[in-house]
Amino acid sequence: MIATVSGIVAALTADSAVIEVGGIGVAVQCTPTTIGSLRVGETTRLWTSLVVREDSLTLFGFRSDDERAVFEILQGVTGVGPRLAQAVLAVHQPDAVRAAVATDDVGALMLVGGVGRKSAQRLVLELKDKLGTPAASATVVRLPGQPGPGLWREQLRDALLGLGWSGREVDDALAAVGPEAEAALAVGDAPDVAALLRSSLQLLSRA
Repeated sequence: MIATVSGIVAALTADSAVIEVGGIGVAVQCTPTTIGSLRVGETTRLWTSLVVREDSLTLFGFRSDDERAVFEILQGVTGVGPRLAQAVLAVHQPDAVRAAVATDDVGALMLVGGVGRKSAQRLVLELKDKLGTPAASATVVRLPGQPGPGLWREQLRDALLGLGWSGREVDDALAAVGPEAEAALAVGDAPDVAALLRSSLQLLSRA
């Protein structure tokens, strides 16, 4: 198992980072928040989890060992693969996931794209006693499940700046995708930051 990757950030995309390790560029799949914390040319260390399939080897990267551990536990739930597990951590920090499970907060888990009520109920049921207790001082995403209206904006800004776009370009992109995010919030959903990031990059590449 590849537990960590340390090296210089060689490249960043909307959902992955290339870390140069011993002259080899290692592609690591990351959440938008993790992408936003990286800078090309700087040295970083990511905790990683290698997912092996018949036709692929995919390395997922995280900012902490705790985040990696929760990612792997999530995949033990029926119907949850690595992409959905990563989507959960793109919306909630590890302790927020613990708090949602501990309090049967189905609504918080339904904020994750691709998680409906039945899936959220299954997550709560199957994760009981597997994630541990959240820290008393944990910062969660506005449980019982309503994220701050500006959270998507902060995550998207960090990701775009991390990819090298200027402040003015980022502000223009945020303004352009804002209606899409606000529409999701208006119906009680969490904006899909990964989708907003893809839309922003398409707009910026055409500018």
